Amino acid sequence: MRMAWIGGVAACALALAACATDTVPAGPPPSGTLAEQTVTASATVEKIDQKTRQVTLRRADGSTVSFKAGPEVRNLAQVKKGDEVVVAYHESLAYEVRRAGEATPGAELAEAAARAEPGQRPGAMGAQQLTVTSTIEAIDRRAGTVTLKRADGETFTTKVRDPSKLELVRVGDLVTLTYTEAIAVSVEPKAK
Repeated sequence: MRMAWIGGVAACALALAACATDTVPAGPPPSGTLAEQTVTASATVEKIDQKTRQVTLRRADGSTVSFKAGPEVRNLAQVKKGDEVVVAYHESLAYEVRRAGEATPGAELAEAAARAEPGQRPGAMGAQQLTVTSTIEAIDRRAGTVTLKRADGETFTTKVRDPSKLELVRVGDLVTLTYTEAIAVSVEPKAK
């Protein structure tokens, strides 16, 4: 489901970024961030049972959520009632048009994760970045569309959001789309 969604996002983002002409571009290839957001939420430790590792958090709206902290959660003994658990989620979608020969069509997924070392405050982070590169095969200036070819040979046509970008790219250029998402969890001591 997630890969289908990312594929859909990739197609839409390429539509926003990709455009081409058969003439020499009037300037450097376009690039930029199409969308970016960070969401932060926090909750207060309401109850914690160190033996069973059961934790209950109270959200800002007063509702509670309970869960069992798995063995991968280090330093749970440091967590006390009243501590604040902070979760931050970030995602962004960026594009870059490259000239023929500067990139290779394809897709690549990179992932990273880390957790607190023994003795540190509990916390963890995880991130993944999907990079997809497609070749600009054709354009239709009148319709404001561009046809892109994926590494597997499949093509699709999509509408360009900013027609002024048509002056900056040409058939044969490559569009690289990068979708990044990251999450971080930290535990802060109870405010005094």
